[in-house]
Amino acid sequence: MILFPAVDIKDGRCVRLEQGRADAVTVFGDDPAESALKWARLGAQWLHIIDLDGAFSGLPRNFELVKRICAEAGAPVQLGGGVRDLATARAYIEAGVTRLIIGTIALEQPELFAEICAALPGKVGVSLDAVDGRLKSRGWVADAGLTVADVLPRIEAAGASFIIYTDIKRDGMQSGVNIPALTALCEATKLPVVAAGGVTNLDDLKHLAPLAAKGLQGAITGRAIYAGTLDFAEGLAFTKGLQQAA
Repeated sequence: MILFPAVDIKDGRCVRLEQGRADAVTVFGDDPAESALKWARLGAQWLHIIDLDGAFSGLPRNFELVKRICAEAGAPVQLGGGVRDLATARAYIEAGVTRLIIGTIALEQPELFAEICAALPGKVGVSLDAVDGRLKSRGWVADAGLTVADVLPRIEAAGASFIIYTDIKRDGMQSGVNIPALTALCEATKLPVVAAGGVTNLDDLKHLAPLAAKGLQGAITGRAIYAGTLDFAEGLAFTKGLQQAA
Protein backbone atom coordinates (compact mmCIF):
# COMPACT_ATOMS: atom_id res chain seq x y z
CA MET A 1 0.00 0.00 0.00
CA ILE A 2 1.39 3.38 -1.07
CA LEU A 3 0.98 6.57 0.95
CA PHE A 4 0.47 9.48 -1.44
CA PRO A 5 1.14 12.93 0.07
CA ALA A 6 -1.15 15.51 -1.52
CA VAL A 7 -0.04 18.88 -2.81
CA ASP A 8 -3.08 20.90 -3.88
CA ILE A 9 -2.32 24.11 -5.77
CA LYS A 10 -4.59 27.15 -5.75
CA ASP A 11 -3.59 30.71 -6.59
CA GLY A 12 0.07 29.66 -6.51
CA ARG A 13 -0.11 28.33 -2.95
CA CYS A 14 -0.29 24.93 -1.28
CA VAL A 15 -3.80 24.59 0.16
CA ARG A 16 -6.42 22.16 1.38
CA LEU A 17 -10.12 22.55 0.81
CA GLU A 18 -12.96 21.27 2.96
CA GLN A 19 -15.26 18.98 0.97
CA GLY A 20 -13.82 20.47 -2.21
CA ARG A 21 -15.34 23.90 -1.60
CA ALA A 22 -13.34 26.76 -3.12
CA ASP A 23 -14.52 29.07 -0.35
CA ALA A 24 -13.26 26.78 2.43
CA VAL A 25 -9.51 27.09 1.95
CA THR A 26 -6.68 26.53 4.41
CA VAL A 27 -3.28 27.69 3.18
CA PHE A 28 -0.38 25.47 4.24
CA GLY A 29 2.40 27.12 2.28
CA ASP A 30 3.26 29.77 -0.28
CA ASP A 31 5.45 27.43 -2.36
CA PRO A 32 3.77 24.17 -3.48
CA ALA A 33 7.04 22.97 -4.98
CA GLU A 34 8.76 23.23 -1.61
CA SER A 35 5.91 21.27 -0.01
CA ALA A 36 6.31 18.56 -2.63
CA LEU A 37 10.07 18.45 -2.15
CA LYS A 38 9.58 18.15 1.61
CA TRP A 39 7.55 14.95 1.21
CA ALA A 40 10.00 13.64 -1.38
CA ARG A 41 12.93 14.22 0.98
CA LEU A 42 11.07 12.24 3.63
CA GLY A 43 10.91 9.29 1.25
CA ALA A 44 7.57 9.62 -0.54
CA GLN A 45 7.22 6.92 -3.18
CA TRP A 46 4.74 9.03 -5.14
CA LEU A 47 3.47 12.62 -5.10
CA HIS A 48 -0.19 13.45 -5.64
CA ILE A 49 -0.48 16.88 -7.25
CA ILE A 50 -3.81 18.59 -7.93
CA ASP A 51 -4.15 21.82 -9.91
CA LEU A 52 -7.30 23.15 -8.25
CA ASP A 53 -7.27 26.22 -10.46
CA GLY A 54 -7.29 23.86 -13.42
CA ALA A 55 -10.06 21.73 -11.96
CA PHE A 56 -12.33 24.75 -11.55
CA SER A 57 -11.43 26.47 -14.83
CA GLY A 58 -10.94 23.46 -17.09
CA LEU A 59 -7.50 24.71 -18.14
CA PRO A 60 -3.96 23.81 -16.95
CA ARG A 61 -3.31 26.86 -14.77
CA ASN A 62 -0.15 25.67 -13.00
CA PHE A 63 1.68 23.82 -15.76
CA GLU A 64 5.11 25.36 -15.16
CA LEU A 65 4.89 24.75 -11.42
CA VAL A 66 3.99 21.10 -11.98
CA LYS A 67 6.88 20.80 -14.46
CA ARG A 68 9.25 22.18 -11.82
CA ILE A 69 8.04 19.69 -9.22
CA CYS A 70 8.55 16.80 -11.66
CA ALA A 71 12.07 17.98 -12.41
CA GLU A 72 13.16 18.50 -8.82
CA ALA A 73 11.26 16.01 -6.65
CA GLY A 74 12.91 12.75 -7.64
CA ALA A 75 9.64 10.90 -7.04
CA PRO A 76 6.98 9.99 -9.62
CA VAL A 77 4.06 12.41 -9.86
CA GLN A 78 0.39 11.71 -10.44
CA LEU A 79 -1.43 14.85 -11.56
CA GLY A 80 -5.05 15.88 -11.79
CA GLY A 81 -6.98 19.05 -12.46
CA GLY A 82 -7.76 20.69 -15.79
CA VAL A 83 -6.79 17.76 -18.02
CA ARG A 84 -9.67 17.91 -20.49
CA ASP A 85 -8.11 17.25 -23.88
CA LEU A 86 -5.44 15.04 -25.42
CA ALA A 87 -3.02 17.90 -26.05
CA THR A 88 -2.96 18.84 -22.37
CA ALA A 89 -2.56 15.20 -21.36
CA ARG A 90 0.39 14.75 -23.72
CA ALA A 91 1.99 18.00 -22.57
CA TYR A 92 1.92 16.93 -18.93
CA ILE A 93 3.44 13.53 -19.70
CA GLU A 94 6.17 15.22 -21.74
CA ALA A 95 6.75 17.59 -18.79
CA GLY A 96 7.55 14.65 -16.54
CA VAL A 97 4.22 13.61 -15.01
CA THR A 98 4.16 9.82 -14.61
CA ARG A 99 0.41 9.33 -14.66
CA LEU A 100 -2.68 11.49 -15.06
CA ILE A 101 -5.92 11.62 -13.11
CA ILE A 102 -8.98 12.50 -15.20
CA GLY A 103 -12.43 13.11 -13.75
CA THR A 104 -14.72 15.37 -15.76
CA ILE A 105 -13.86 14.03 -19.22
CA ALA A 106 -14.24 10.42 -18.06
CA LEU A 107 -17.79 11.16 -16.93
CA GLU A 108 -18.95 13.67 -19.54
CA GLN A 109 -17.04 12.73 -22.72
CA PRO A 110 -16.36 8.98 -22.63
CA GLU A 111 -15.18 8.81 -26.26
CA LEU A 112 -12.54 11.48 -25.65
CA PHE A 113 -11.49 9.72 -22.46
CA ALA A 114 -11.05 6.46 -24.38
CA GLU A 115 -8.96 8.35 -26.97
CA ILE A 116 -6.66 9.72 -24.25
CA CYS A 117 -6.28 6.29 -22.67
CA ALA A 118 -5.40 4.76 -26.05
CA ALA A 119 -2.85 7.49 -26.77
CA LEU A 120 -1.20 7.18 -23.34
CA PRO A 121 -1.56 3.53 -22.35
CA GLY A 122 -1.00 2.76 -18.70
CA LYS A 123 -0.73 6.43 -17.78
CA VAL A 124 -4.35 7.48 -17.29
CA GLY A 125 -6.57 6.90 -14.31
CA VAL A 126 -10.03 8.07 -13.30
CA SER A 127 -11.04 10.18 -10.34
CA LEU A 128 -14.42 9.04 -9.02
CA ASP A 129 -15.56 11.70 -6.56
CA ALA A 130 -18.82 11.04 -4.78
CA VAL A 131 -21.30 12.49 -2.33
CA ASP A 132 -23.67 9.86 -0.96
CA GLY A 133 -22.81 7.67 -3.93
CA ARG A 134 -23.51 10.36 -6.56
CA LEU A 135 -20.55 11.36 -8.71
CA LYS A 136 -19.44 14.97 -9.11
CA SER A 137 -17.48 16.62 -11.92
CA ARG A 138 -15.99 20.00 -12.92
CA GLY A 139 -14.03 20.44 -9.72
CA TRP A 140 -16.80 18.75 -7.71
CA VAL A 141 -19.30 21.55 -8.41
CA ALA A 142 -21.49 19.70 -10.92
CA ASP A 143 -23.65 16.65 -10.33
CA ALA A 144 -22.74 14.14 -13.02
CA GLY A 145 -26.05 12.32 -12.58
CA LEU A 146 -24.20 9.03 -12.32
CA THR A 147 -23.09 6.48 -9.74
CA VAL A 148 -19.92 4.43 -9.56
CA ALA A 149 -21.82 1.39 -10.83
CA ASP A 150 -23.00 3.38 -13.85
CA VAL A 151 -19.52 4.32 -15.04
CA LEU A 152 -17.27 1.48 -13.88
CA PRO A 153 -17.79 -0.83 -16.89
CA ARG A 154 -17.15 1.91 -19.43
CA ILE A 155 -14.01 3.33 -17.79
CA GLU A 156 -12.58 -0.18 -17.56
CA ALA A 157 -13.39 -0.76 -21.23
CA ALA A 158 -11.88 2.60 -22.17
CA GLY A 159 -8.49 1.55 -20.81
CA ALA A 160 -8.22 3.33 -17.46
CA SER A 161 -5.25 2.01 -15.51
CA PHE A 162 -6.32 2.95 -11.96
CA ILE A 163 -9.12 4.58 -9.97
CA ILE A 164 -8.98 7.22 -7.26
CA TYR A 165 -12.12 7.19 -5.14
CA THR A 166 -12.87 10.27 -3.07
CA ASP A 167 -15.61 10.55 -0.50
CA ILE A 168 -16.17 14.29 -0.88
CA LYS A 169 -18.00 14.66 2.44
CA ARG A 170 -14.91 13.37 4.21
CA ASP A 171 -12.30 15.17 2.11
CA GLY A 172 -10.37 17.67 4.20
CA MET A 173 -12.61 16.98 7.19
CA GLN A 174 -10.38 14.44 8.99
CA SER A 175 -13.43 12.30 9.68
CA GLY A 176 -12.11 8.84 8.82
CA VAL A 177 -12.25 6.81 5.62
CA ASN A 178 -15.32 5.27 4.00
CA ILE A 179 -14.45 1.60 4.32
CA PRO A 180 -17.78 0.20 3.02
CA ALA A 181 -17.65 2.24 -0.21
CA LEU A 182 -13.99 1.39 -0.81
CA THR A 183 -14.61 -2.30 -0.13
CA ALA A 184 -17.48 -2.37 -2.61
CA LEU A 185 -15.38 -0.66 -5.26
CA CYS A 186 -12.37 -2.94 -4.77
CA GLU A 187 -14.64 -5.96 -5.08
CA ALA A 188 -16.31 -4.58 -8.22
CA THR A 189 -13.17 -3.86 -10.27
CA LYS A 190 -9.82 -5.40 -11.09
CA LEU A 191 -8.25 -1.96 -11.48
CA PRO A 192 -6.00 -0.69 -8.68
CA VAL A 193 -7.92 1.62 -6.34
CA VAL A 194 -6.51 4.58 -4.39
CA ALA A 195 -8.49 5.91 -1.43
CA ALA A 196 -8.91 9.64 -0.83
CA GLY A 197 -10.90 11.64 1.66
CA GLY A 198 -10.85 11.32 5.42
CA VAL A 199 -7.39 9.89 6.15
CA THR A 200 -6.72 11.44 9.55
CA ASN A 201 -4.21 9.32 11.44
CA LEU A 202 -2.36 6.03 11.52
CA ASP A 203 -5.49 4.17 12.58
CA ASP A 204 -7.12 5.07 9.28
CA LEU A 205 -4.23 3.48 7.41
CA LYS A 206 -4.57 0.41 9.59
CA HIS A 207 -8.29 0.24 8.77
CA LEU A 208 -7.45 0.41 5.06
CA ALA A 209 -4.67 -2.19 5.20
CA PRO A 210 -6.91 -5.28 4.78
CA LEU A 211 -8.18 -3.86 1.48
CA ALA A 212 -4.69 -4.14 -0.01
CA ALA A 213 -5.47 -7.79 -0.63
CA LYS A 214 -8.58 -6.72 -2.57
CA GLY A 215 -6.82 -4.29 -4.90
CA LEU A 216 -6.32 -1.14 -2.83
CA GLN A 217 -3.10 0.38 -4.17
CA GLY A 218 -2.80 3.12 -1.58
CA ALA A 219 -4.22 6.14 0.18
CA ILE A 220 -3.91 9.88 -0.35
CA THR A 221 -3.37 12.10 2.65
CA GLY A 222 -3.39 15.88 2.71
CA ARG A 223 -4.67 17.89 5.63
CA ALA A 224 -3.60 15.22 8.13
CA ILE A 225 0.11 15.46 7.28
CA TYR A 226 0.04 19.25 7.13
CA ALA A 227 -1.87 19.60 10.41
CA GLY A 228 0.19 16.87 12.08
CA THR A 229 -2.55 14.40 13.02
CA LEU A 230 -0.69 11.89 10.86
CA ASP A 231 3.09 11.82 11.08
CA PHE A 232 4.11 11.28 7.47
CA ALA A 233 7.28 9.37 8.30
CA GLU A 234 5.33 7.05 10.59
CA GLY A 235 2.61 6.51 7.98
CA LEU A 236 5.22 5.87 5.33
CA ALA A 237 6.99 3.31 7.50
CA PHE A 238 3.68 1.53 8.08
CA THR A 239 2.73 1.35 4.39
CA LYS A 240 6.23 0.29 3.34
CA GLY A 241 6.02 -2.44 5.94
CA LEU A 242 2.86 -3.72 4.28
CA GLN A 243 4.62 -3.75 0.92
CA GLN A 244 7.50 -5.78 2.31
CA ALA A 245 5.13 -8.25 3.94
CA ALA A 246 3.09 -8.77 0.77
